[in-house]
Amino acid sequence: MTCLMKYLASCAPLLISYSGGLDSSLLCYLAYHAGGEKPLCVLVRSPLVPGEAVSAAIRRAEELGYGCEVTWIPLLDNPRFRDNPKDRCYICKKTTAQALVEMASKRGYAGVADGVNTSDLAEFRPGLAACEEEGILHPFVECGISKDDIRAIARQFGLSFWNEPSGTCLATRIPYGDEINPHTLEKIESAENCLRRLDFSPVRVRVIHGTAVIEVMPGDLSRLISQKDMINQRFRELGFPRILVDLEGYRSGSMDEPRHKKTG
Repeated sequence: MTCLMKYLASCAPLLISYSGGLDSSLLCYLAYHAGGEKPLCVLVRSPLVPGEAVSAAIRRAEELGYGCEVTWIPLLDNPRFRDNPKDRCYICKKTTAQALVEMASKRGYAGVADGVNTSDLAEFRPGLAACEEEGILHPFVECGISKDDIRAIARQFGLSFWNEPSGTCLATRIPYGDEINPHTLEKIESAENCLRRLDFSPVRVRVIHGTAVIEVMPGDLSRLISQKDMINQRFRELGFPRILVDLEGYRSGSMDEPRHKKTG
C-alpha cells in the first residue's frame, strides 16, 4: 500500500482511464488522495459500454469526490473492429489508449494510468500489448497488487464496492468472427438489464449465432428456470428467436472456451 501511494504521488499528475469498475474506481480514489496534483479521471464512452454502467460510474465518481470527464470513442466506425477478429481487444485498447495519451499530452498530464493488476496478466488479454505500446502505466502491477489485494484495500478504506463483480464490455458476449453491430449490442444490453431487474448478478447474455445464451451464478439457476415464461416472453420481444441457459453458470471468459469458437 505504501508503495502504491508513493508511486502515484511520484507520477502525478496522472490521467486515469476510468470505467467505474472496482479496479479503476479504487485507483482514482487513491490517486486523488496520494498527494500532489490531482488526477483527471476519464470515462471512455462507446457503443460497447451499457448506458446504466456509464450513469453508475459518473455517480460513483461524484460520490467519491474525484469526479470524471466523459469522452466518446466511436469504435464501430472501425470496420476491422466490427468484423470482430480474435484481437478485437487489441484494436479497442489501441484506439482508446491513443486517444487518452493524446488528451493527456494536450492537457499537461504526466502520463496515463489504468487499473490493470497482476491477476490480469494471467488471463487472455490482447489489449495489454496495445497499452504497453502506448506507454500506459499500470500502478497496481508496478506494486505487485492482485485483484484480491484490490478488494482488501477497498474494504480497508470502507468503499462499498469492494466486493463488486467484474464487468466487461458488451463485445465479449459475441463470438469472434460474428459482426459487432449496434442492433446486437442494444439487444444484449436490454436483455441483461431485464435479468438484473430480477436480481440476477452477475449475469451475461451471450449471443451465439443469433441465439441468446444466459449465464447466471450456479446457485441462481433454479430461480432463473422458475421465471422462464416471463424471461422467454421478454427476450422474444427483444428479437431473440431462441433462448438457452448455460448450465455451467456464469464464468469470466467463457467466450474464449473452445466450444464457442466460430467454425467453418
